Amino acid sequence: MSARRALVLASLLTLGAAPSPAPVRAWLTSADGAQRLAPVVVSRPQRGATTITVDAAKRYQSMVGFGAAITDASAILIQGLPPARRAALLQDLFGRGDGELGLNFTRLTIGASDFSPEHYSFDDMPTGQRDPDLARFSIAPNAKTVLPTVRQALAIDPGLVVMASPWSPPGWMKTGDSMVGGVLNPADYGIYARYFVRYLKAYAAAGVPMRYVTVQNEPDFSPKDYPGMRWPAIDRARFIGRDLGPALAQAKLGTEVLEWDHNWDQPEQPETVLTDPAAARHVAGVAWHCYAGDVAAQTRVQVKHPDKDVFFTECSGGGWRPGWKTGFGDTIQRLMIGSTRRWARGVLLWNLALNPKGGPHKGGCNNCRGVVTIDPATGTVTRELEYYALGHLSRFVAPGARRIATTSTTQLPTVAFRNPDGGLVLLAYNATDTAASLRVASGRHPFGYSFPPGAAVTFAWRP
Repeated sequence: MSARRALVLASLLTLGAAPSPAPVRAWLTSADGAQRLAPVVVSRPQRGATTITVDAAKRYQSMVGFGAAITDASAILIQGLPPARRAALLQDLFGRGDGELGLNFTRLTIGASDFSPEHYSFDDMPTGQRDPDLARFSIAPNAKTVLPTVRQALAIDPGLVVMASPWSPPGWMKTGDSMVGGVLNPADYGIYARYFVRYLKAYAAAGVPMRYVTVQNEPDFSPKDYPGMRWPAIDRARFIGRDLGPALAQAKLGTEVLEWDHNWDQPEQPETVLTDPAAARHVAGVAWHCYAGDVAAQTRVQVKHPDKDVFFTECSGGGWRPGWKTGFGDTIQRLMIGSTRRWARGVLLWNLALNPKGGPHKGGCNNCRGVVTIDPATGTVTRELEYYALGHLSRFVAPGARRIATTSTTQLPTVAFRNPDGGLVLLAYNATDTAASLRVASGRHPFGYSFPPGAAVTFAWRP
């Protein structure tokens, strides 16, 4: 008998539990961050424990995965690391080996976002000049940082799912002739659809096929100091139904369109697009952000349009959610549990990596936090609370897993999955101010666990 197995058995006996016929493994992150995905030992259920029933026979959406955006800022910092450190970090983030994070979903920006050192598109023109034939189109601005980073991630995980979102069309397509502010000229809708196709073909040729695109990041917000624009739902529907959808179908790229890509507070916007028959024909699902509204909006739209997928595509950590208790708890409750319980097939956080000052960026957020922080002066990598929140599912829920039924309460929210190999995964969070005892009922072998307030625990077992 190995020393490790003997220790586990001794711990079980100390807790008064016999070894389970179906061993349950568990990992805990505490509210203060002192324990971070730390292995813990389950026990026999205690009297008075809250029963969480897991029903693997009742299945919901299949999962694409979990991840974060490879922005310009993230790619610049990652590529700035020495080769060995870069390789080790990417292996840790995208590998699926023991202890690795297992991210398998990422988001790119089509041109600049606020987390770009400069504002650019893939077809910039001098003020007052146009390029309707897209003769000057080029993805060269991504050649040194974004493309190498994504390709290296794909080398680690060839199944990595990539999506992309534009913050703005090229300025010459917009009123005001600028990527900041303005709106897309209706006369340029057809040109802009061809711009999408050129981007997708260029990335595919570079070894990065794109599974999904959205037509506009946060289309109900026009930033004052970085690329963006408002784009009303009725006009997005027109663009998707008449221009982009047919262009993508003709190109046969296999890229699907996700609508909205904005907050939970305006479900009527994606509903407007999905009630347009021409647009709905080309829309695969709806993408959501966390910055306003309630996650229940995802269910509202899914119930009305059950044939459309749900994705959660952006939420950033930052100074407005300081500390482990607030930031970690919010990420676990609203995103990892809340979003997936409300039909999300994938969960994406914002920047994969930022520097200690929350950059580099030009405009926009000045106190955002990445999944990891990279200090370019020293090459030091710090894994932030978002890293561990993602890890509570990304390490254990495999692509193609199905969400399954589980009881959940406001005090003890949960979500569960059945992996393709038959293994079960349960994530539970103690949202109370006191210790909580669980009795997990699944098949013939219930198990128990008591965990402190503000802590999250992931259980994995075979029924």
